[in-house]
Parts: sequence; structure tokens; C-alpha cells
Amino acid sequence: MLNYFAHHTAIIDQGAKIGNGTKIWHFSHIMPNSQIGEECNLGQNVVVSPNVVLGNNVKVQNNVSVYTGVVCEDDVFLGPSMVFTNVINPRSAINRKTEFKQTIVKKGATIGANATVICGNMIGEYALIGAGAVVTKNVLPYSLVVGNPSKHIGWVSEYGHRLVFDQDGFAICDESKQVYQIQQNEVKRVK
Repeated sequence: MLNYFAHHTAIIDQGAKIGNGTKIWHFSHIMPNSQIGEECNLGQNVVVSPNVVLGNNVKVQNNVSVYTGVVCEDDVFLGPSMVFTNVINPRSAINRKTEFKQTIVKKGATIGANATVICGNMIGEYALIGAGAVVTKNVLPYSLVVGNPSKHIGWVSEYGHRLVFDQDGFAICDESKQVYQIQQNEVKRVK
């Protein structure tokens, strides 16, 4: 008996591992040797390629292809039609499957609709990538980045709210009352 839900139009290849409580919707394809955690939600027309790892509670919105080389930790949100790449210099006539680069999306990060993440980069914990951004380099934890190429414009809390730091380098998230500290261009939650 399956401990996850898959719509009857979804294709689940043999060898895919899918955690309890996960939902896979219309016309999605889960390829062999991929690992999907518990309580994930994969929208319509999602492709999860071989050897991809999705942690627990990952939300993948409609029309997202998660290519070989991508690792998403727990609580990651992948917005509608966002794009991952896995080869730096693709050519149709040249097979570069041995050149796939790893992309890591750390715990709690959000990637907005229609954003593109160039392979080989790391998206830090709880970072927020704005809709349509093109990520060409690593993104710091709690960073808010937008544009093409993406640029850092601020910091966000674990709840996704903008953080405003005082002269001592502290900020409090209005919603959660969590306290954050900035030191040497890095943000950490301290309470």
C-alpha cells in the first residue's frame, strides 16, 4: 500500500523513493533513483530527474523541472515555472552528462515564480529569491535577492519578512518575535 498520493496521470518510475504523506499531482514524472521526503507537495507537470534529493515538506509548484544535481533540504519552496540548470555550457550535439554541477537549496529557502538558478550555486538557509530573478552566484542565508543577474537588496526572517537592523546589528521579526543579528555581512537567528 502506498503511503503517498499520486494522481492517476503521474508517472512514478521504479526505484524512486517517496516519503509518507507526499502528494504528486497531474502529469508529473518522478524518475528512478530520485528521493522525495515526507509531506512534500509536487504540483502539476513537475519533473524530478534521477538522483535528485528533496527533503521533507518541500513544495514544488506547477511546471518545475528539478534536474539531476539538485538537492533541496527540508521546507524549501520552488515557485511556479522556476528553472534549474545542471550544465554550464550546454550543446545539443555534445553529451555533457558527466559534467552536471550540483545545486544545493538549503533549509527553508524560497525561489520565486519564473526565477532561474544557474547550476553550481548554493542558496542559503531561509533565503528568498524574488520572482524572475536569475541566480548566477551563491546566495547568503536569510538574503533577499532580485533581478537579472540577481542582487542582494536586504535580509528576511524565517517567516519571509524584511528585517531592519538597529545600530547594534539586531533585528526582530514582527510576526514571530525571533531575534536576528548581522555580523560581517552574515545574518544569524539568535533567539
